[in-house]
Amino acid sequence: MTTLNDFLFGIYPYICLTVFLLGSLIRFDRDQYTWKSDSSQLLRAGQLRWGSNLFHVGVLFLLFGHSFGLLTPHFIYEPFISAGAKQLMAMVSGGLFGLLGFIGISILLHRRLSDPRIRANSKTSDIVLLWLLWLQLALGLGTIPLSAQHLDGSMMLRLAEWAQHIVTFRGGAPELLAEAGWTFKAHMFLGMSIFLIFPFTRLVHVWSGFGSVAYLVRPYQVVRSRRLGVTGRKPLGNR
Repeated sequence: MTTLNDFLFGIYPYICLTVFLLGSLIRFDRDQYTWKSDSSQLLRAGQLRWGSNLFHVGVLFLLFGHSFGLLTPHFIYEPFISAGAKQLMAMVSGGLFGLLGFIGISILLHRRLSDPRIRANSKTSDIVLLWLLWLQLALGLGTIPLSAQHLDGSMMLRLAEWAQHIVTFRGGAPELLAEAGWTFKAHMFLGMSIFLIFPFTRLVHVWSGFGSVAYLVRPYQVVRSRRLGVTGRKPLGNR
């Protein structure tokens, strides 16, 4: 069991991150025409607006919240908020947005499986991805009652320390999760696995969303009107 724990939470994270980064780069270089979300809106728009909006709002909040919460060292926020208060805030906000995301992914999953045309035009990877996201959000919601048993923030600190050990390439990360419940571990394993399959699914369009931020800082594009025709004469409308 110790060997499996060491692999899953000491080696597997680096496998997932490597495939996630290199796989995304290779797909962008070799298969740019597949770099899209493959929307099914043209087949049927019903349920898509509610499902997609709820899912994206919930998941984007959870993504940034998990990144900030896990990767921010305790000493940075300790003068402003205690570990217990931070965990309680994470439970409330994470539970709310996790529920929004779960409702949204449930609507999207039902829509894709119940509509014959959408089902016929869906790839196997699309359906598998929706089930994985549904299960991941369900597991995340399932960790909230367990977190309520550690309101002092001790488990949250261990999870954050594990993540910080991983990204800074420090040893001893698996030992930090020795006392974590199976729900926490399953949630973490499935989350890493989603990063593993990321480059091979429609999830790659997430990169485009982050890339659009570059439009805020890029130079203005200068557009000049074409005043001369092909023959070098001015168009009749300009005479």
